[in-house]
Amino acid sequence: MCRSIKTLRDADHPATDEDIEAAALQFVRKISGYRKPSRANADEFAAAVGDISAVSRRLLNNLVVRSRS
Repeated sequence: MCRSIKTLRDADHPATDEDIEAAALQFVRKISGYRKPSRANADEFAAAVGDISAVSRRLLNNLVVRSRS
């Protein structure tokens, strides 16, 4: 679906808040069909990006990653 979103789970290089927000923005753009929403939809668009960013950060912080050795 969102081929331009990179995998953010990397123990050696943890995702930054900017990485997570960029991925959330790409996701919201993809599912909404808007690159930039109209003024009427801007608040909901921004709220969705914020919500998805927060959930993504929680997921990344709580994943149990097994060692590859």
